[in-house]
Amino acid sequence: MRTLAIGDIHGCSTALRTLLDIVQPGPDDVLVTLGDYVDRGPDSKGVLDTLISLEKSTQLKPIIGNHEILFLEALNQRIDPEGWLRVGGKETIESYSPGIQTLAWNVVPAAHVDFLSQRCLRYYEDKANLFVHANANAYFSLADQSDDWLFWTRFDDVYPHTSGKRIICGHTAQKTGLPNLKSYAICLDTWAYGQGWLTCMDVEAETFVQVNNAGAVRHTSIRELTEPPTANTIRIPLPKT
Repeated sequence: MRTLAIGDIHGCSTALRTLLDIVQPGPDDVLVTLGDYVDRGPDSKGVLDTLISLEKSTQLKPIIGNHEILFLEALNQRIDPEGWLRVGGKETIESYSPGIQTLAWNVVPAAHVDFLSQRCLRYYEDKANLFVHANANAYFSLADQSDDWLFWTRFDDVYPHTSGKRIICGHTAQKTGLPNLKSYAICLDTWAYGQGWLTCMDVEAETFVQVNNAGAVRHTSIRELTEPPTANTIRIPLPKT
């Protein structure tokens, strides 16, 4: 059994499907998706269709992100949708109704709303790791975290958690295209919708598979990214985006 964690997808359905074809999560694997499935990228609808299909084939643990929260708030008319449209909502609506410029909530399937509102998680925790969308207050258990910490606080403010467990999160786009690695925390948002990559981490093996929107694939590991090279090291540089 593997534990796999995928960073922020942001409507990049082609990269997601390519990544899944490579890692092939099975029924014994736990697949943690770290939120921000919608907005900014071209195919939020396709991303949600794919995630819902994964519930039948693997142990999916889908964490909700701040962009899903905004989507649901706009859908339920609890916020002014114009603000959401300016942070990627426009691309989300267009993925449901191509060519239609006006808001048409009836095109969003009930199955998508149910998935986001009923089956997405605030967090997931295993014996060694805390999986959250954005961050976690170092002094509180996950059950006692505020929405501000779980969904909005940037990785810049991450600190070792009192549990001793490692935090694995997304939310803060790493425009280097590489995971941000600390001894006590890892950020897997590697700017998939921009010029970066969509990242999947095999948590126990501490390895990464990355795919970009052009279809390129690269593999690396925590060891390769953190160990200083020795005189005998031959290190092939990762391709630039």
